[in-house]
Amino acid sequence: MDSYLIEILFGAFFGLLVLGAPISVALGISSLTAMLYLGDNPIKMVQMAWSSVGSFPLMALPAFILAGALMEAAGLSRRLINVAESLAGPFTGGLSAATVMACLFFGAISGSGPATTAAVGMLMIPAMVRQGYGAGYAASVTAAAGGLGIIIPPSIPMVIYGISAMGMQPPEAAVEAHGMFQSVSISKLFIAGFLPGVVMAGGLLTMNYIRCRIRGFHGSSEPLSVRKILEACYHGFWALLAPVVILGGIYSGFFTPTEAAIVAIFYTLFVGAVIYRELNLRELIKSLDTTTWLAGRVLLVLFTATVFGRILVENDVPGAIAGGILSLTDNLYLIWAMVIGMLLIIGMFMETLAAIMILVPVMLPVAYMMGIDPIHFGIVMICTLSVGFQTPPLGENLFIASGISGVSIERISLRAIPFAIASITAIFIIAIFPEIALWLPRLMGY
Repeated sequence: MDSYLIEILFGAFFGLLVLGAPISVALGISSLTAMLYLGDNPIKMVQMAWSSVGSFPLMALPAFILAGALMEAAGLSRRLINVAESLAGPFTGGLSAATVMACLFFGAISGSGPATTAAVGMLMIPAMVRQGYGAGYAASVTAAAGGLGIIIPPSIPMVIYGISAMGMQPPEAAVEAHGMFQSVSISKLFIAGFLPGVVMAGGLLTMNYIRCRIRGFHGSSEPLSVRKILEACYHGFWALLAPVVILGGIYSGFFTPTEAAIVAIFYTLFVGAVIYRELNLRELIKSLDTTTWLAGRVLLVLFTATVFGRILVENDVPGAIAGGILSLTDNLYLIWAMVIGMLLIIGMFMETLAAIMILVPVMLPVAYMMGIDPIHFGIVMICTLSVGFQTPPLGENLFIASGISGVSIERISLRAIPFAIASITAIFIIAIFPEIALWLPRLMGY
């Protein structure tokens, strides 16, 4: 490896970010600079970029984005939220707990943190304010729970992690020390994400109960009504069936995640147009517009991040970084603490998808050298980066919750700190006990 390559590659990248360049521009220019320094033909950059979009699993990305947009337009998301709200009852913090559950439900059809926050927040934040919860608290719990959207499958970041990690082979030294590692697939990641998502939601629910008990946020004056729950489930039956169809088909092996995304689109079109009759041409065009904009932005970053990562791998930069980290300590728990701490900081400043594409070639070799399963590592990475949605300065969920509630981002950020602590605690539990992520895939024969 050339001794100046790291300085040129990362120096140009961070320098451009400081100047305010878009992340795709920073990645592209720094990669081109490094290639010119190494004497490579710049046409190689175009070839790498083109090959990055040639994978079949990548088709799931725009398809899942479209499915999530259509489900919101077709009224499925509102019915899922009504089911969660019916479960609130007279319990302490019941309505805010229902908000967490609504984000959990919506995450199973969305795959996006900001989309989950927006869809759930539009209904639940005003409802919590009407019931006596502070507007700041209502916004903070929604922003925190919105991060569950990328943990509960199907998840767009899981698709990106899977694509990024599939082409990376474990180092020979790692195989000699720890044996063969399992291969990475998006299906495995989807299955592995289910229980960690429940653990993350459990941490938020526990913190919500403690804080609501201290603040005196009691539940509804009406008793828990089985009739009301059944009525909400009846009206939301087709919405509740959506995650069952999508995830059931993937988990049973009936179709791949990419095929599942297409099934989700046609299922939503049928339910929205024929059963609920809320999906009209205007909403359909709006959903397509949203999908085009989001997918185009992600693919642009993917082009440049693939070239960036390929330069790192071809010049053994990840090996040098792994060696540097392992020279500090070989204690697994300290390595996890360093990795999680670094991901938390990066998540505060960088978009999740870009962070995954940049960091997987750098950090996955470290995981292999420590004997960490790549599926387990991917789940921990995505869980940790999900906290970035509720932490400034990037904190996309904070901006959305602020816009809905009318509360300043600073106030929401302060009230979201306890939820961030609960999420970080849950992440360490998931990291220390790998079976939380690996038990279900193993049970299902993966």
